[in-house]
Amino acid sequence: LQVRPRNPRGLGALPAPAAMASPAVSPDSSSHEALSSVNSAPACSPTSDSENLSPDELELLAKLEEQNRLLEADSKSMRSMNGSRRNSGSSLVSSSSASSNLSHLEEDTWILWGRIVNEWDEWRKKKEKLLKELIRKGIPHHFRAIVWQLLCSATDMPVKNQYSELLKMSSPCEKLIRRDIARTYPEHEFFKGQDSLGQEVLFNVMKAYSLVDREVGYCQGSAFIVGLLLMQMPEEEAFCVFVRLMQEYRLRELFKPSMAELGLCIYQFEYMLQEQLPELNIHFRSQSFLTSMYASSWFLTLFLTTFPLPVATRVFDIFMYEGLEIVFRVGMALLQFNQAELVQLDMEGMSQYFQKVIPHQFDSCPDKLILRAFQVKYNPKKMKSRLEKEYAAIKNKEMEEQIEIKRLRTENRLLKQRIETLEKESAALADRLIQVVSKIAIFLFSA
Repeated sequence: LQVRPRNPRGLGALPAPAAMASPAVSPDSSSHEALSSVNSAPACSPTSDSENLSPDELELLAKLEEQNRLLEADSKSMRSMNGSRRNSGSSLVSSSSASSNLSHLEEDTWILWGRIVNEWDEWRKKKEKLLKELIRKGIPHHFRAIVWQLLCSATDMPVKNQYSELLKMSSPCEKLIRRDIARTYPEHEFFKGQDSLGQEVLFNVMKAYSLVDREVGYCQGSAFIVGLLLMQMPEEEAFCVFVRLMQEYRLRELFKPSMAELGLCIYQFEYMLQEQLPELNIHFRSQSFLTSMYASSWFLTLFLTTFPLPVATRVFDIFMYEGLEIVFRVGMALLQFNQAELVQLDMEGMSQYFQKVIPHQFDSCPDKLILRAFQVKYNPKKMKSRLEKEYAAIKNKEMEEQIEIKRLRTENRLLKQRIETLEKESAALADRLIQVVSKIAIFLFSA
């Protein structure tokens, strides 16, 4: 039995590679753009594990990179042809040749990822480094649904059988979920409109999760992650993947009411900023530009509210395999790339820069962002052991201080009550004394 990728809405088998159609719901603007952005990687951009690959695996990567260059040549050729008023024979020949190469790339990519999916256990155990390289280069859109499920082991979850029953139940979070649904991908065709299919299935998944995990319930921001999943797969499968992400990828801790894990992530990121970009860190502090002001959404939505979907989905591919580390890497890469501009701006200028400039810097070449991200220094042992312990110690001290403050406030309140009681007693004694003195005075006067 072979595992075949499903289409984004789960409507049966996908067409053959040569006749591959664009999906009904896609984060990418077109099939051509999806392949060029998702599968491309410059020849000069090997990631940190390339040196550990076997000669055969390196040869496979080199072949893919060569095909990516053909894709890029095709894209440039098409832009040149469309932008020129002259329709020369040579440009038509070039475009035809590049289109033929593109067709071969589509077929090769389909075959490669089809093999990966059908031999998944072997790839995870014996070809892990090559699989990591390929995921960093981007999972083809038509394979994301099944690959994401395989990556997080969400293909056979018992909770899937509970989904339909959960939808029949009532959740205390329903009003809050309904309020936020319209704010989730408001410009995306699938979620546009109050009665759209996208909004309805997004509501269903968020409601179901709020019933499965009542401690977390619903947290604003998580809908963007679910929305991305729903662009790739049916709602039952999206629900299972989201449950797995919450359980195994630190997301549940991020979305708990206390958001203690978010505080830890911000603390860890601030350490990286101070260590690797001290000048920018000093500038941020001088402008009271807090890390949480720009980085909180990075961790809570995994850049889905920062980048356009084609770029954000590339980051999400890597997150599914490598976890939150990619958020730290991409975030630091963005700051490194923009340090010279940011140190010249005040707080308001930096806020605008983060909102309007940074999101679109890598639209045309997400691979540059991925390459920069994996050039960032990241020490997982230090992040896990030292910084987690430091943050825990800080929070414990803060908690002890809060307990002491609470104790002192309680004592202060009791003292105030005692003072009020004593004042009342003193006033009563004074009245009694006046009465006694008055009686004595009257007695003496009478005598």
